[in-house]
Amino acid sequence: MSSTVAKAALRLGLVSALGLAACAPTTPAPTALPAATQAPEVSVINFVTDSDTNISDWIQNKVAPAFEAKYPQYDVQVTIVRGVGGGSGDVADRALAALQSNADPQVDVIEFDATSKPELIEAGLWQKLDSTTVPNASTLLSGIQTSEYSLPYRGSQVVLAYDSSKISEDEVPHTFAELVEWIKTNPGQFVYCRPDKGGSGGNFVTRAIYEVTGQDPSLFEKGTPNPDLVSQFPKAWDLLSEIHPAIFDNGAYPAGNTAVLTLLANGSVSMATAWSDQALQGLANGSLPPNIKLTQLTDLPFPGGNARLSVPRNSRNLQGALDFVNYLMGTDGQVSVVKDIGGFPAANWNTLPQELQQEYTTVIAETVPLWPGGDWDALKNQGWYENVATNIPMGS
Repeated sequence: MSSTVAKAALRLGLVSALGLAACAPTTPAPTALPAATQAPEVSVINFVTDSDTNISDWIQNKVAPAFEAKYPQYDVQVTIVRGVGGGSGDVADRALAALQSNADPQVDVIEFDATSKPELIEAGLWQKLDSTTVPNASTLLSGIQTSEYSLPYRGSQVVLAYDSSKISEDEVPHTFAELVEWIKTNPGQFVYCRPDKGGSGGNFVTRAIYEVTGQDPSLFEKGTPNPDLVSQFPKAWDLLSEIHPAIFDNGAYPAGNTAVLTLLANGSVSMATAWSDQALQGLANGSLPPNIKLTQLTDLPFPGGNARLSVPRNSRNLQGALDFVNYLMGTDGQVSVVKDIGGFPAANWNTLPQELQQEYTTVIAETVPLWPGGDWDALKNQGWYENVATNIPMGS
């Protein structure tokens, strides 16, 4: 019996268990197969995500089939909770309730950052995810795992996108100071979006804050903002105010990431900040012309973010959950992150095929600076509107 037939049998068994099989006509029980020809038992791995459609489709149509081909004893069932209540957070809460009542959590892997609900960590919900339980975790990029209960598996980082038909390679800025100088000497040719409307602009502002506070992102921790650091924000507003008149259309900041790429694609500007995944997908599907090139700063890269996986320790298929997470962190999973969704790997680039490294050599960064968000975002956005883009009402 093939694994496909076995999985169909498993699903039929689940339907029967729900009491739906009583609707089917009675038929003689099939003769049991000899032990030597019976297919191995197939177990379900319940994966839950509230990510956008491109990610859920990728997991369902690319990752799961490839994983099942390699591990035919598993059947990955993808549940999408995007737009349903609190999304993955609600699923995590239900998993804790199941843990406390010794019930089935009905989930094995959640695309979820455990640090977003520290009370669940304190309650002992999560399985530790490290190189002991997930061997491929040893390949993680330095500094991107912020909790032992969640494992980053894909990322995106803001990069510098430029029109190579207008800007020669020797003119491309490689440090933030060089970028500021380029913007001043090429008025109207650079753009970034409003920091509260898109991460490509938000992380440009963040990078300015890092620039004036010593280029040390580790100083910025989640929770209540450090007053000593906040007191230095005016230096960032001064820096950004200096280049404000040189931004596209005398300081016109688009309300989103896509609008920035549109200005770059139609030639209105020749340089902009962009999310790596959006830019790579744009180049792949032709919405960005081939003359658009991508690069990363070499002094301190632009910040980025990572999507994380968490596994409830009361999973009914704990080994399957760990095997699935380990697959995503392996070479096949990480190559798929880059090739199929234009994402950045969570694994160190030097663990990926050489030809892939060469293809993305201009955007590879050994570190991904992170920003804590939360109250820090509120201070950043308010300060930018009040001191830099005074021509734009906040929230417009």
